[in-house]
This record gives sequence, structure tokens and C-alpha cells, in this order.
Amino acid sequence: MLSQLYIENIAVIEKTGIDFHEGLNVLTGETGAGKSIVIDSINAILGVRTSRELIRTGAHSANVTAIFLNIGEQAVRQMNELGYAPEEDGSVMIQRELHMDGKAVCRINSRPATVSVLKAIGPFLINIHGQHESYDLLSPDLHIHYIDRMGVPEDLIQSYQDAFEAMNEIKKKLDSTQMDEAQKARQIDLLAYQIQELEAADLRAGEQEELNQTRTRYLNMEKIVDSVNTAKVALHGDENSEGALAAVSAAAGALAEAERYYPELHELTERITNIQYELEDCGDEIRNLTDGLEYDPGELDRIETRLDVLYRLGLKYGSTVEEMLAFLENSKKQMEDIQLSDERTAQLTKKYNERKAQAEKYAEEISACRKKTADAFVMKVKKELCFLDMPNIDFKVEQERCELNSLGCDKLQFLISTNPGEPAKPIAKIASGGELSRIMLAIKTVLADKDDIDTLIFDEVDTGVSGSAAQKVGLKLREVSRNRQVICVTHLPQIAALANTQYLIKKHVKDNKTFTNVTELDFEGRKQELARIMGGSQITPLLLQNAEEMLEMAQKQE
Repeated sequence: MLSQLYIENIAVIEKTGIDFHEGLNVLTGETGAGKSIVIDSINAILGVRTSRELIRTGAHSANVTAIFLNIGEQAVRQMNELGYAPEEDGSVMIQRELHMDGKAVCRINSRPATVSVLKAIGPFLINIHGQHESYDLLSPDLHIHYIDRMGVPEDLIQSYQDAFEAMNEIKKKLDSTQMDEAQKARQIDLLAYQIQELEAADLRAGEQEELNQTRTRYLNMEKIVDSVNTAKVALHGDENSEGALAAVSAAAGALAEAERYYPELHELTERITNIQYELEDCGDEIRNLTDGLEYDPGELDRIETRLDVLYRLGLKYGSTVEEMLAFLENSKKQMEDIQLSDERTAQLTKKYNERKAQAEKYAEEISACRKKTADAFVMKVKKELCFLDMPNIDFKVEQERCELNSLGCDKLQFLISTNPGEPAKPIAKIASGGELSRIMLAIKTVLADKDDIDTLIFDEVDTGVSGSAAQKVGLKLREVSRNRQVICVTHLPQIAALANTQYLIKKHVKDNKTFTNVTELDFEGRKQELARIMGGSQITPLLLQNAEEMLEMAQKQE
């Protein structure tokens, strides 16, 4: 249950703490006092998206802290799956800080968390019913979930969803493999042309680089020949001068002669001699190179033609030979896939039919379970509606077959008739606001035992309700609160009087600033607040007497 709630700098609440109790907790106060702010604060720690506009004017950040005690098994299991756990005493503290820059800081038992983690844990701690949820009754697409929650096993639903998803995955593959014969023929012709053209080109990896290098050499052959001849003359000389080789040879001979008289020259002589040998080798290679430098215009033409072929192929199949070869392999695979498509289609069709049969089997089981559950659901809801001062209402669940979808093969919607003799019609066409509130309360009561949630919050469940119906709504809330904590925002004295604990939310202005305080009321405080709810700002002795009688009567009804 929600034990404590601390709110700081949320809207007009500067700082307040609320100690909630077991049973029925009721929040009352004038319109605009800030009752919705308390609900917004609870939503914040449940991971609901918030706006920085929620931060109090002048503050840089806002904080909400909630402490839960003795949470249910499902909540504990969910926390464990997300890597968190209650404290040793079973308590859970959730904190959320809101900042003007849009950042949010979340903690669970002082450990960092994310908003998505709060959102995953929140539904297992608190169930909030607001006016918007009553309007969910107007959407038939949501009705099926109420029936499933009440009596359809979760493992059966999961088995169906697994089978349905597997069926759809195979269907996607099947659709991608199927094509009409004309389309198949066109695709085969295109692939055959591409394969023939690429294979005829006799492609070889690295060919482009080699051809470009050879082409560059041929285009610069005159420069190459001139440079090599210059090197040849520099080494061997010509008719006008001796070359470097002759000079080095003379130097080596001179040093060798001197070495006979000056042995210390041996090392230098040896080095010069080695240079002489190296130059002789280089000279021989240059002569051989000169003899091999022949320019063949025809070979250059062949290279240019081949590069042009590769360029044209590259425009269609890839900028490099490697990319063209990859395209060729892919085209061959596509051709093979198409040629084997009939066999593959047959295999996929068989698998699809198997998965579909499995999904249909689970869907039939779910449908039968829904029918049985719907019958019991209708009886229980009617009983609750009768208690809630709606004895003449006829409530039904219409179940129709439909194509397989993510929820099975059923389409469900709730039908009601508010007047005897009138046919039942969709809720959206008949129910008033007050009727919607009571129908939702009846459904919540029926489903309460199915949900392992310790705290239920009703935000203005009394919308459109008055008189004896309001009394019945209050009694029903008290009945539900015997097995779980109920927190209720109300404007009705009949409901407020039945609370085990009542809180006054009051707004005041000080130094041109608005403040809202939350106060837990004692008996006298409750009497004053009930009198205000009944009579407004003018509280008379008669109103106080009526309020006291309502409180005493409520205590006797416990």
C-alpha cells in the first residue's frame, strides 16, 4: 500500500507530506484547491510523462517521494526482473525529481532508475481510475481486455500470440517469394542477360589497377626512355665524357695502390670497391632496361579498349571489378532462388498452414474461455450495478467472430439498456456520465480480486452521481477498501462521510503567492468540511448537525 507521499514544488504545493492509511482515504477540498495535483504527483512516481510546467513558479526543480509497504507478489516479481528489490522490511521508496531543463532523476530505494523502469513497476503498485478511464468504456476495442483480465489464462494468451506472430513471420516470407509467372519470366530474362554480360567480360580481381598502371607507363614512355638514357650516360659516359663508373673504378685502383704502403686505407678501399661493383650491377640493369623499353601503340589501344569495357560495365554493376564480381554472384543466387521458388513456396506454405492451425486452435480455446468468462462477468457486474442504484440496467457482452488478429478471433463489446423493454445498445450510444462512472466502478469491483494491486485510486468517480446513488458509490468504495487500500477524490459528502481517513486540500494566498496544504482531519475537522461541501461558504449550525449525523451514521455502517 501507499504509506507516505512527499510533494515539493509541484504546482501550488510548496512542500507537504501525506500519511495514507489502510481502508478508504478520501481527498476533499474546493474546486481548484489542488486535489488533482496530488494525483499528478502520484502519476509522476509511476512513470507517467510530466511537463516542466508542473514545477512551481520560481523553483528550479520539483520532487515527489512515495513510500510503499507490503507490496504484492506481482510487484515484487516485476521489481526483481528489472533488477530491483524491496528493502528488508518490505518497503519500497520511489523518488522522482523534475528539472526545468527537462531532465528527470529517478530512484528506487536510493538506486538510480529510469522513467521507463518506473512505468514498468508502477501498474503493479497502484491502479488509478480517472474520468478518462470511464470514457474507455466508450471504445469497444478495449472491452475485450476486461474479459481477458477476469478469466482468460495469461499463458494461453501468450501461447496464441507466439503462434500468431510465427504465422505472420512465415506469411511475410511467403509473400516475398511469390510472384506471378509474367513477373517471374521478366526477372529471369533480366538476370540471364546480366549474368551473360558479366561472364563474357571474363573479369579478374585487381585487373583495373594493373591496366591503369600499364596505361600510365605507356602514356609516359618517352619520358621514361629519356630518363633511363640519362642515367645510362651518367654511369657509363659517352664520347664527350667518362661516366661515374669509370671515375669510381679509377678511385678504387688508386686507393688499392696506396694501400700497399698505407694499410690503414684498406677499409676505405674496400668500401670504394664495393661501390664500384654495385654501380657495375646497376649499369648492367640499366642497359637491359633500355633494351626492353619498347613502345607498342597497338597494346595501348587494347588497354584503352579493355578499360572502356570495364567502365561501361561499372556504370551498371559497380565501380570496381570486385563489385561487379559480387553483383554476378548475387545475380546467380537470385536466379537459383527463382528457379527453386516453387519448391520453397511449397515448403513455406506447409509451415504457414501448420502455424495457422496452431494459432486457430489457441484462438478457439481463448474464444470458449471468453464466452464462459463473459457470462460470469455479466452476472457479477449486474449484481454490482444493482447495488449502485442501477437495478433496471441490462448489461451484456456481445461476442462476434472475426478474422485472426493479435487478440484472437473475437470481437467483444459491452451493451446496456437503462430502461426495461428497450434493447441493449453500445454503451457509447446510451450511457450518461454518471452511469459510466458507476459501470466502471462495478467493473473495477469485479476485477479487484483478479489484480494483485494493493492500492486503487479513484479520481472523481462520483461524476454525474448524486443522492442515494452517491451513497451507494461510497458504500461500494468502502467495501472494496476492506481488502485493499482505496484513495478517492470526491466532491460528495455521502462519499466523504464513509471514509476511514479524510484529508482536506486547501489553498491560500500569502505575499501574492499561492500555497496549497494537505491536512489529515480529525472528527471536528471532518464535520466542518462536510458542512462546507453541503452548504458552501455559509456553514450553519444545521449543516454542522447534519454533518455530524452523517459521520456517526457512517461509523455505524462499518
